[in-house]
Parts: sequence; C-alpha cells; structure tokens
Amino acid sequence: MAQVPEERLVGSSSRKEESAAENALRPRSLSEFIGQHRVREQIDVLLTAARHRNSPADHILLSGPPGLGKTTLALILASEMETPIRITSGPAITHAGDLASILSSLMEGEILFLDEIHRLPRPAEELLYLAMEDFRVDVVVGKGPGATAIPLQLPHFTLVGATTRAGLLPSPLRDRFGFTAHLDFYAEEEIAQVLVRSAALLNLDIHTQAISEIAGRSRGTPRIANRLLRRVRDYAQVHGSAELSQSDARAALEMYEVDELGLDRLDRAVLLALVERFNGGPVGLSTLAIAVGEETETVESVAEPFLVRNGFMARTPRGRIATAQGWRHVGYEPPISTQAPSIFDTPASDA
Repeated sequence: MAQVPEERLVGSSSRKEESAAENALRPRSLSEFIGQHRVREQIDVLLTAARHRNSPADHILLSGPPGLGKTTLALILASEMETPIRITSGPAITHAGDLASILSSLMEGEILFLDEIHRLPRPAEELLYLAMEDFRVDVVVGKGPGATAIPLQLPHFTLVGATTRAGLLPSPLRDRFGFTAHLDFYAEEEIAQVLVRSAALLNLDIHTQAISEIAGRSRGTPRIANRLLRRVRDYAQVHGSAELSQSDARAALEMYEVDELGLDRLDRAVLLALVERFNGGPVGLSTLAIAVGEETETVESVAEPFLVRNGFMARTPRGRIATAQGWRHVGYEPPISTQAPSIFDTPASDA
C-alpha cells in the first residue's frame, strides 16, 4: 500500500497532536489566565499568603461547567507554589485503598488534583475527611474481629478538587475545603481574548471578524473556543487560505454543524425531540435521552445547561419543556402556551 504523502494529511490531527495542542494553549500563570477575575484575585491572595507563611495552601474546591479552566487553574496553582502536582479523578479511584496509596506517596507541600471529586466512592470520601483535616489515614490490617487500624501520618499537602456538580458533594467533604471557587461562563469579549492569545500561540493569521464569528459560537467556554479555532484552521489549510477570514470561519463552523448561536448537533436533536415528538414537553430526562440516542448524563451535563441558560429549554417539576424561543430556533411556531400538559407527561421522578 502506497504511503500517503504528509502534505495530503493537512486538516486531520491525531489524538496525540490534539492533546499537545490543548496543552500548548494552557496559560502557565495567573497573569496569563483570561477571565474569572474575582476567582483569580481570590486565589492570588490565598497563594501569596501561603508563600509568606512558607506553608502549603489551604484545600481548594473548583466548581463549574466543563471547559472553563478548572484543570488549568490546578496546574497554575502548582506552578505558582513551585511544587509538584499529582493528578487523578474520582472514577479512577474504586476503593479506599487506592486513595490511601496515593495520599501516602505524596511529598510535603505537594498538590493533589482530584477531578470529578463528586464521583468518589463513599469509603474513599470518608477516608479523605481525616486526610484533609488531620493529615493522616487509618490503614486497616487484617479482617474480621482481629482487624486493627494503624494510623499513618501524611505530609501536609493541598487538595484541589474539581467538580461540575457541587451539589452532589456531601456537606462534610465540602466543609473541609478552605476555599471554594465557582467558575462562570465567559463573556463573548473574554472568549475573543482567549482566541487572540491562542491564535498567536498557533502562529495563525486571523481576521478580527473571524475571531468574533468563532467567539459568538463558543458557548462562553474557552475549551470549545480553542477546539473550534483548530477546526477553522484545518478548514482554511485544506482550502488553501493563507489568512483565516470570517467566510472561512463561517463555512467551517457550518460544516461542523455549529450554528450562529453555538448550538451543535446534540443541542438541536434535543430541541427537535422536545418539539416534534413530545409537543414541547414536559418530558422526563431519561425519556428525552433515549429519544436522542444519548446517555442521560450527556444530555444533562452537556446539552441541557447551555439550552437552559440561553432560554431554549426550561426545567420544571414535571419535566423538560421547550420554550417559545426553542420552538422558533428549530423552525416551528410555538403554541399559545408552551407549558401546556402533554400526553407524554412523565412522573417527577423521571424529571
């Protein structure tokens, strides 16, 4: 089989290249981090005070929707404190012993970044209470009546937890964080600043209008903005454009099914299912997920926040409904009352 020339592969990126591109675009310090001004100011005070005391920073909880910079902030914390960082996630820890092993191998002052902390198993959560407060864990040796707990002292470390669903964290765990920061969606002007910085790092020549086009479709999320910028870059390279123009951006985003308001294929599928199959709702979340062929968690955590925040969909005690704006966006005229009961009503437990 003939080898495909390298120049024929323009516009297609391997997973490794995509990951490298994402890492290359991450800010390395608080001064480089765009947006989240109040959170940056609070974290800067917290870290400066910790450095003055020559002690590890207090435990930090970062909450907010995906893609707003929680992982980036954790990496910046380690850089600002000049300390190593250990990265893991809630789903990766299946037993309390997994967490105990990680905690006992930490060094003094090291940062442990625990992504999706709300998905920690309950035994691991209970072990974490003691580790965060007293910097020790009890290692159980043996089984049954003869089992004994041996206290193991831990070095002073900083736990940085990240969650997209802070409400799922039990109060005893939430209360042990010395500082909790909630990251909000970015304004379009801030997304434009992120794109200008990313374009410079990628050595892209891009028009201001193209920046505005991408920013307006990025859902207030830097991760999405950077991903769309790379796709527009690919499109322009394949079509021989030396500069990324507004027409390049518009054509690329239409090809990738991202409309002028930032709705993608999944968002439109959810709205169309609500309008066409369920007469606008109300309909339960699990029923809606089945209708669009996606997992319940995907619909709830990926599509729903954006649709609700922008007024296309609403959550009610009886289920999800399409608003008048949602009806019109998919090309339908809304009924007189978009909240009228439907024959497809579902119990509140499914909502």
